[in-house]
Parts: sequence; structure tokens; C-alpha cells
Amino acid sequence: MKKAILVLEDGTTIYGKGFGAVGEAYGELVFNTGMTGYVESLTDPSYAGQILMSTYPLVGNYGVCSEDYESDSIKASGFVVKEICRTPSNWRSQMDLDTFMEQNGVPGIEGVDTRELTKRIREYGTSKCGIAVYEKDEPDIHSLILRTNAQPGISECEVVYRVSTRIYKRICGGHGPEIVVIDCGIKNSIIEQLKARNAGVLLVPFNSTYSDILNAGPDAVLISNGPGDPSTLKHTIDTVRELAGKVPLFGICLGHQIISLALGAKTYKLKFGHRGANHPVIDCRTGRVFITSQNHGFAVDKDSLEGTGFEITMLNPNDWTVEGIRHRKLNIHSIQFHPEAGPGPHDTHDFFDNMMTIIDRSVSR
Repeated sequence: MKKAILVLEDGTTIYGKGFGAVGEAYGELVFNTGMTGYVESLTDPSYAGQILMSTYPLVGNYGVCSEDYESDSIKASGFVVKEICRTPSNWRSQMDLDTFMEQNGVPGIEGVDTRELTKRIREYGTSKCGIAVYEKDEPDIHSLILRTNAQPGISECEVVYRVSTRIYKRICGGHGPEIVVIDCGIKNSIIEQLKARNAGVLLVPFNSTYSDILNAGPDAVLISNGPGDPSTLKHTIDTVRELAGKVPLFGICLGHQIISLALGAKTYKLKFGHRGANHPVIDCRTGRVFITSQNHGFAVDKDSLEGTGFEITMLNPNDWTVEGIRHRKLNIHSIQFHPEAGPGPHDTHDFFDNMMTIIDRSVSR
């Protein structure tokens, strides 16, 4: 039986059972409130540099299926759960969660009071965290806490570099519009939504230049989701600023924040972020409420949008953070939530339909 220790930057130490890989992992401890979707969450590149904690008490009961992967491997640094199921019952399952974590070299800890730890994060904010999984000799707690504190904060990590493509990659060539995707850590489900609408998709690195992107001849550019602090992506912000007005721009999650920064708005770090599959979003034009999937730790400063040319199209009624914007003059639209819903409800799949309509109108002019 593997053993495990979780430590926070303030010295809090929690003992539990280990699963997954033997070894240590460090990152920002965040929680996700989804009842399902642990495979999608673990493989979501937006969790790079973070240790993921599930608030739902039982994880792993339906196993792991590669069809649910949002990238080629686990991107979260570690996993914290109340209880893990080691004998899943599901006809789709290809392996249990413990094996999946071990194969990916990612440690996890179970036996944690995740409800209490989540309440702590909600009160005090996210925290630097360390996990050690071991079989024999217990690691030195003092050294583990020192290493936890010594790790760079999420705003100091080059996490997008870890998950972005390094090369220009043709994903598909459909009969629809040609879309260049600036890859800051895109999820597979977003690509699948574009493919389902016959779009041609060219994936380019997050640090691609303005001229390289325009030379690809796109009908539109989509800035993807991804991990970390958007304000650190200076090159991407500059590129998007140059693209504004030259080609239709769309942004999802981190891409939404990058677009806002590129045109003069500001972003800030949320106390504990929005991560789950049941976040309400209000359409400011119709008053309709959508239930959305979300995963972000930063938000656009509402007041800073004044004078940028943007109008707010969607808001989060839980804390009134900005969930959607569009430019009054330029062809720019972005949203903070995840319309592809991997995992989550499909309420906002029409974002992609609207995106295609906007591109078609632009191309036909």
C-alpha cells in the first residue's frame, strides 16, 4: 500500500493513502466541483502547474477511456481526492484511475477531507501545495514544506510553453472557413467542435508572429484556452493586438483574457477561481441563463473595459465577473467559459455556430 503526504505553504500537513506514481509533485492547489469528468479535467492543459482536487467524494468509479482525453496525457501535476475507486464498472473503461495516473507519472493522495480543504481555499485563497507518494521511507516533512514554498507561483511559471504545440500543425482541412488557432493549451473537444462544422484548422504555437499567422491566409483566428496568468504572455498579447481589425478574432477562456489585455483592459487573479460544470452565465441581451463548464483562475477587470471599445455580453451571477465581450467596431468576440463542455452541459455549443456565421458574413463582404 502506497502512502502519501500533502503539505501546504503554511505548513499544514495531511497524511493519506497514495495512488498513481511514486514521487513528488508541486503546484497550486485548486478544486473542481464537477461530479464527473475527472479524465477530461486531468488531461486538460489548463491545469498545467496545478494540483487538482475533486470536491466530489468518490472518484474513479467509471474508470478511464482514451476517448475522453482532452490532450495526449495528464497535464495536472497531482490529484487529491476523498476516495478512489480501484475497481471501476463501466463498459467503456480501458483501465482504472490508479493505473492511468501511474502510467503518466503523476502522484495522487486519497483519504483527504476534501470538503474541509475546499472550505479553507474558499476562505483564504489558493495555496502552493506539495504531494509526496512513497512506499517505504517517509520523506522529511520540513524539507517537503521548504520545496513547496520554493516553487514559483502560478504567475511566475511558463506553463503555456509546456502545453502549446511547438510546430505549425494542420489538424483538418474542411470545406468551411480556414481557422488559425493560437494554441495556448487547446482542448481536444474544441478542435472536435470546429471539425464538426467542417472548418479547416491550423494549430500554431502561442508565440507565433503576426506576419506568420496572416501569411497562413486565415478567415479567422481563435485564441485558445490554456493555463496560467494571461499577463505573462507578452508576445501573444502583442500579436493579437496587431491582428485586431485585420481578421475576425475569437477567444475562449485564456484567449478571452489575452484579447482583453491586447486592447487595453486588465486582468486579475481570482481568490479561488471557477472550476466545475455548473456555473451560471447570464446573456446580457436576452436575460437567458446558461449553465456552463469553467476552468480559470483569472478574470477580466470589468471596470477596465471602459474606453476599450468592448461591450460586455455575458456575466456570472455568482460574483458578476465578466463572461463574454464583443467589440463595438472590430470583429472580435470572446467568452470566459468553455462552450465545448468537455466535461459539462451542452448549453453553449451554439458559440461555435455563431462563430461560423460571423466568419461567413466576414468572408462574403
